[in-house]
Amino acid sequence: MTEEEAQAAGLSGELTPFGHRLLARVYYADTDFSGVVYHARYLEFLERGRSDYLRLAGVRHTELADGLRGERIVWVVRRMEIDFVRPARMDDVLAVETRTEKISGARIFMAQQIVRGGQTLISARVEAAIIGENGRPKRFPDEWLDAFLPSGG
Repeated sequence: MTEEEAQAAGLSGELTPFGHRLLARVYYADTDFSGVVYHARYLEFLERGRSDYLRLAGVRHTELADGLRGERIVWVVRRMEIDFVRPARMDDVLAVETRTEKISGARIFMAQQIVRGGQTLISARVEAAIIGENGRPKRFPDEWLDAFLPSGG
């Protein structure tokens, strides 16, 4: 499957007026012995939401790591705050919603929610940064601003 076919099939979710939305199903492997989603699995759902948001906005991890912007750069999570509101269970279909709150220097601040049937299950705030090969922060490229601040934020 090509990247274009994957996007047409909805594999990467979709860009929305607020940011990005990705649907994910809860599988047996996502749950603990009680049948609810294990708390660490939510981090993976949130990561998929952020990664697919980047991909659809035109920023690919592989291109950054290959140095196509002049030097190899990577994204790192600097801080994350999570509120666990309600549990998700096996076979639930979840929506991972991601939006950019602000961009400052090398950092991007994102708000994320995991929602099931209109109910918020998880609420998270994430601060990520771009760093170069030397491990030092790199300024957020100006050409990415419109892609990550869709409402003009």
